[in-house]
Amino acid sequence: MYESFFAFKEKPFSLTPNPRFLFLSKTHNEVYAHLIYGIENRTGFVEVTGEVGTGKTTILRTLLAHLDEDKYRVAFIFNPKLTAFELLRNINREFGVADDGLSNPDLIHSLNQFLLAENRAGKTPILVIDEAQNLSGEVLEQIRLLSNLETEEDKLIQVILVGQPELRNHLNDHSLRQLNQRIAVRYHLRPLAENEIGAYVQHRLQVAGSGGRKIFDESTYIRLLETQSPVRMASAASKAASANS
Repeated sequence: MYESFFAFKEKPFSLTPNPRFLFLSKTHNEVYAHLIYGIENRTGFVEVTGEVGTGKTTILRTLLAHLDEDKYRVAFIFNPKLTAFELLRNINREFGVADDGLSNPDLIHSLNQFLLAENRAGKTPILVIDEAQNLSGEVLEQIRLLSNLETEEDKLIQVILVGQPELRNHLNDHSLRQLNQRIAVRYHLRPLAENEIGAYVQHRLQVAGSGGRKIFDESTYIRLLETQSPVRMASAASKAASANS
């Protein structure tokens, strides 16, 4: 394989969302700033969308890895194909709250008691749902109801919805207008700009252990630009590296 030929410590173009390989392009810096703003200002709901492979999950994992554990508690739901009841149980389980054998109202009561205790302790609970475009209308309505858990001064839980562009279309449905109106921070993650392609590829090579060596020529970067997607770009770069080895 080309990894041994170039003396890489690991595959530079793996498609797994590894935060170490995150390339902070202009759009990635902007979405990171939006997420931080939403969390620190307790805006309630944050929505992040982007096409497949634009780095949504990677930026999300990077953010969560850098949050101060003394200030924040995180429930991360990465499989949103759940019923409203199953979602509540998963949220409680992620926060370490009782979830076995309880009814829907009992789950909400236990969660509310937990959120109030965290608020008194000066901590902010954050619910993160990845692949949120797969949420049903019923589940999204349940999530909206969670935003009713609040004190006179603060929202008790911050919700981050991350998904493909279909999520925006879903939230624009008339039946979800109440939830849509509560989303205070929105950001659509765009593909890399033309002048960022070379730096993106070089960054991944550097993290993998290239030592700064230049492996691709400019014609390769032009071909990578034509793929339009970091996922397809990574696949094409991997093939190009194999061809060069």
